[in-house]
Amino acid sequence: MPAALAYLHAAKTLPVDMDVKIEESWKNLLKDEFSKPYFEQIVLHLKTERAQQKTIYPPGALIFNAFNTTPVDQVKVVILGQDPYHGPGQAQGLCFSVQDGVPPPPSLVNIFKELKEDIGINIPRHGNLTHWAQQGVFLLNASLTVRAGEPMSHAKIGWATFTDTVIKRISDTRPHLVFMLWGKFAQEKAVLIDQNKHLILKAAHPSPLSAHNGFLGCRHFSKANAWLMSQGIDPVDWQL
Repeated sequence: MPAALAYLHAAKTLPVDMDVKIEESWKNLLKDEFSKPYFEQIVLHLKTERAQQKTIYPPGALIFNAFNTTPVDQVKVVILGQDPYHGPGQAQGLCFSVQDGVPPPPSLVNIFKELKEDIGINIPRHGNLTHWAQQGVFLLNASLTVRAGEPMSHAKIGWATFTDTVIKRISDTRPHLVFMLWGKFAQEKAVLIDQNKHLILKAAHPSPLSAHNGFLGCRHFSKANAWLMSQGIDPVDWQL
């Protein structure tokens, strides 16, 4: 089986046998999705591209990294990205995060700038956000894969159906979450979130093209922690 499908196994004629290797609490929450035709099509699409020798990011074992690092009952904060980084060695299955040894991309640099301005944390020398994910920051991309060098290349293969379901399920089943929606794309997902029990924070995207239009100065990190503490939930240690 191709590497990018190491965590996806399906028989074309027997979709009910599909076995997605994902953390158990997420598997229980989403198990009905994995046997639906749209999810089978995602798997077949990835398998076809791999057969055509196309490179897909992130590596197969990291496609569900956000889920495997942050179990359902540990989620406190949800940050939504669009799709994985499309350069070699960057994507690791956590939105905005890059693997060790890879320079932080411009959007992440602006996230770090806002973090320093907001709560005084020094800008880290790396861009690996795994520490956040381990504390309950669910770093979800709307598309979980991308073709090398082609941003948004997997935006229409079915991932949006899956991740929209993820957002709605955690909104419905978990209490008192913080959703950080940066940019128009992320803010359109607000319709999936129960605003009566969750805090929704909206700002411009941290991209250099838009960060000065409301992302820098948004103070989302301190606002998130204040909300969590007001609900009796431990705050996030944003230090990396």
